[in-house]
Amino acid sequence: MTRRSRLACALVVGCAMTGARRTDDASHDASAAASTMPATTRLGGPATVAVDGPHAFSLPIPGLSREDRRAFSVGNSFFRDNWIAAPASAAGRDGLGPLFNANSCSACHADDGRGRPPEAGERGTGLVVFASPHDADGASHPVYGHQLQDQAVDGVRPEVAIALVPRTVRGAYGDGTPYELADWRIELADAAYGPLGALRLSPRIGQQIVGVGLLEAVDDGEILAREDAGDRDADGISGRAHRVTGADGTRGVGRFGWKATQPTLEAQVIAALHEDIGITSGARPGEALSAAERATVTAPSGGEPEIDDHKIARIAHYCRVLAVPAQRAGDDDPGRAAIRRGATLFAEAGCTACHTPTLRTGRGSPIELLREVEFHPFTDLLLHDMGDGLADDRRDGDATGREWRTPPLWGIGLVETVNGHTRYLHDGRARSLAEAILWHGGEAERAKERFRTMPRADREALVAFLKSL
Repeated sequence: MTRRSRLACALVVGCAMTGARRTDDASHDASAAASTMPATTRLGGPATVAVDGPHAFSLPIPGLSREDRRAFSVGNSFFRDNWIAAPASAAGRDGLGPLFNANSCSACHADDGRGRPPEAGERGTGLVVFASPHDADGASHPVYGHQLQDQAVDGVRPEVAIALVPRTVRGAYGDGTPYELADWRIELADAAYGPLGALRLSPRIGQQIVGVGLLEAVDDGEILAREDAGDRDADGISGRAHRVTGADGTRGVGRFGWKATQPTLEAQVIAALHEDIGITSGARPGEALSAAERATVTAPSGGEPEIDDHKIARIAHYCRVLAVPAQRAGDDDPGRAAIRRGATLFAEAGCTACHTPTLRTGRGSPIELLREVEFHPFTDLLLHDMGDGLADDRRDGDATGREWRTPPLWGIGLVETVNGHTRYLHDGRARSLAEAILWHGGEAERAKERFRTMPRADREALVAFLKSL
């Protein structure tokens, strides 16, 4: 068994010894319970809380100073409160749009969790669509920019109406059991500002944001050391770091977003405020409007800029200090045995080649508790070729249409509890964890095939392990 395999299995051995205390909103109790758990179940290291209820993604890391907890509360307010159209009496909270996809951060990350694809006629569920002209891969559309806004303030027309037309992909497990994978194509209608033309489209949902402060605190060198762009070890895995310049001007290794396009939380916040909500900042002072849209769209500004650096820092701080729920044991001995078995199978299938169990932070975090600590996110933060099935055919920075950053797996088993749905992958197409695995291809093809050809009991055990994270 490889070192990565041993680490993955070790994570669940401790889980079999103790279960997480059930609590929804008692931060102190959750922190105290986590401190007594085996280190291997504390997925966030010192940033772990023992909670598994509907607020499992919304607690601060244990041991914050009074000042940091106060900043957490302020950032929480800005993260959750709706922005409104200007002018308004709510100073500092106006400036929405004029074009937007959501009116708050939490609209895409409800309860700090995961968005989902919209049902027919729905908007604002956490899915956005990136677009490029078909003959200019990765370039912004000359009229509609690089993200399509399907909402607008009163008196302004949304850019487009977005609809998902479902389709089904059929297959069978190695034992002959049939399965169906959900997929869709995107239909755009009511283009308000000119022809769309032939497009490359990339739908993406908002991710749960637990533990992002730990991911930010991993040194670039730690990520770069895991690169193997030429597959020198011939294991079929050739991950590479995405070197980027963030929305805040920071240069470094990208780690946030489905294609690792932002290197810091401030950069991620600035970009999301600008494109998703239509809020200008010092780093992005102009409205997210093309020249063609400016000719017809007029709406009052909420200030120049509409959000200042201090508020951006508070939102970033709020995200930075969100704690990670502890790994959960099965409710009974058979359940715990299945989780242990699933951890072994997860490693043996080769999943840990990309979903690296353990990383370590450096000394760069502004939060002392997050410096030089070991944690267990199950990601290498690298880009990987995931094959034709998951390809969006659209370049994003230096990431090709087939490449995606390995998403962390911590908290994935609590999405249904927190957000009331089970939609996975970058666009939410997968309706279950098994479906998500079966969509894997490219560098993950061999691991996917090992899962597909496992006996049913082994497949269920591997999924049980994922649900424990």
